[in-house]
Amino acid sequence: MPSMITLQQISLQRGPKFLLTETDLAIFPGQKIGLIGANGSGKSSLFKLLLGQLGADTGSVSLPGDWRLAHMAQEVSDTDRTALDYVLDGDEALRETEAEIEQAGDDGEKLAHLFGVMEQIDAYTAPARAAQLLNGLGFTGNELERPVSAFSGGWRIRLNLARALMCPSDLLLLDEPTNHLDLDATLWLEQWLQRYSGTLLIISHDRDFLDNVIERIVSIESSKLVAYTGNYSAYEVQRAERLSQQQAEFNKQQERIAHIEDYIRRFRAKATKAKQAQSRIKQLERMETIAPAHVDSPFSFTFTASEKVSDPLIVLRQMTIGYPERQILGGVDINIAPATRIGLLGPNGAGKSSLIKTLAGTLEPLTGERVTGEHFKLGYFAQHQLEALDMNASPALHIQRISPKAREQEIRNFLGTFDFIGDRAFEPINHFSGGEKARLALALIAWQKPNVLLLDEPTNHLDLEMRQALTMALQDFAGAVIVVSHDRHLLRNTVDEWLLVADGKIEEFDGELDDYYRWLLERKSGGDKTTEATASPATEVKPKPAQDKKMQRQEAAAKREARKPLTNRIKKLESELEKLQQKNTTLEAELADTSLYEDQHKDQLQKLLQQQAELSQKIDECEEQWLEAQAELDALDD
Repeated sequence: MPSMITLQQISLQRGPKFLLTETDLAIFPGQKIGLIGANGSGKSSLFKLLLGQLGADTGSVSLPGDWRLAHMAQEVSDTDRTALDYVLDGDEALRETEAEIEQAGDDGEKLAHLFGVMEQIDAYTAPARAAQLLNGLGFTGNELERPVSAFSGGWRIRLNLARALMCPSDLLLLDEPTNHLDLDATLWLEQWLQRYSGTLLIISHDRDFLDNVIERIVSIESSKLVAYTGNYSAYEVQRAERLSQQQAEFNKQQERIAHIEDYIRRFRAKATKAKQAQSRIKQLERMETIAPAHVDSPFSFTFTASEKVSDPLIVLRQMTIGYPERQILGGVDINIAPATRIGLLGPNGAGKSSLIKTLAGTLEPLTGERVTGEHFKLGYFAQHQLEALDMNASPALHIQRISPKAREQEIRNFLGTFDFIGDRAFEPINHFSGGEKARLALALIAWQKPNVLLLDEPTNHLDLEMRQALTMALQDFAGAVIVVSHDRHLLRNTVDEWLLVADGKIEEFDGELDDYYRWLLERKSGGDKTTEATASPATEVKPKPAQDKKMQRQEAAAKREARKPLTNRIKKLESELEKLQQKNTTLEAELADTSLYEDQHKDQLQKLLQQQAELSQKIDECEEQWLEAQAELDALDD
């Protein structure tokens, strides 16, 4: 019986199109893998293949027979089960044992056995664990007893995610788990998956999420499964190195790099906050390095700003935002100038989307006034824009309705930059995917040449290449940008300042996304300890009272002495861990040789697998020791 997943010479055809053609893949126990590829390339079909819901046209799929599989369903039926019960249903062994206990009646021997099983499967903590999952994904305590049917589509998808996480599993398959999550829930899920001990396969278009969770990329390229070592950033570098050698793409690559270099120069010139400037410049310079990885992207659009501009573009004065029955934000004063580039941060439900709607003029304020400049021209993206599209009209017709005098070839050329090529530009959109509809909504905004972009979760449904293209387009945009997004890569590379929306007010946030995460953790822990790392700039941090200088020097010296053995130990463990991981990479390369799985090499395969198991245990032990030492060091620094 195999101890890993193997796909050998797999071919998968849908209609006339081959998604996969005679391709191989080996997945080892405990690996965390990101599955990437263009929309329609076969990622979800590969999941169905592993779940046994789909058969391969040729080749074989082999999974360990004793592995427990869990996956995140994309739809949820309309049920009156409570949210908590629905999530608990994900643990089938728990529900089966509970049913057997009900049926056992007065059979003491059988009941004793079943209660032992309940102990083994940790059944008595299940309700608390389910509640913890729901809390992490943004559900409040009083929502746990609400029926599933009372939740909207996005929140039902969160319930499906919680249900998948509740299911004890050796293999977990997650298809776009962050699509309906806000930034807070995304960060929580990231932490949960980092602790997951089974084998994990994730389809995701959130690059930061992939970077922080996975250790290997499997990319669907030209109907083949191509494996890359490391996270998504490592994949980009490896792919960039390969593609940069292709002379045919050289000119396109240079053009992209020139755009990034120009943006870096512009940013350097106007950067005023040293910490943020240095952080942003590092991010942008890295984008220059990985630019070749995206030279074959089908997207090459821009947001061209309106030639006429006003300063300011939008002003909110002494405003109260909310609804007749409930105030959400008070004392709002915002001035949006042409060069403004703001990222909105804040917990779920704090009012970020309400602020965007008010800026857009679709939500009337309770008090105060909204003033727009003479040449104000808005580009507004939110999920309801997708619902407002005419499902019976083509992308070209949507544009023709905006600009009746536009030439057909001009429309064709423009839509081609959003990958609506040929006849696709003239097909009704009723059968388009969510990603294609989102692309069309962005295309309609770009066509109208706004000078203000208000973007509320613009990356939902977009694949990685489209997200990269959107990031590049926003960098080049000359107008104002205000964005809410859980895509941290897009935020880091397109905005210059942050506003924190929380506790009924809006404040500047003088930090970066890592600082926001620390603020969020502090808030969730319920503590009232405030530090410069966790506070918003509006928070006053009182200086410590003056101390005796001699005592301060003695305390500092004592702290240095206490830190020294720990820092030495951490360095030694890091060096050891690096060596172990290098050995593991070499071993994985050997195990990737498909000839190794032939009968004549059985002994060699077993030997390598044994080595891998031992190496994996050493890595785990080394990482655990590193974490303990780091925790001790952190405790000394507190």
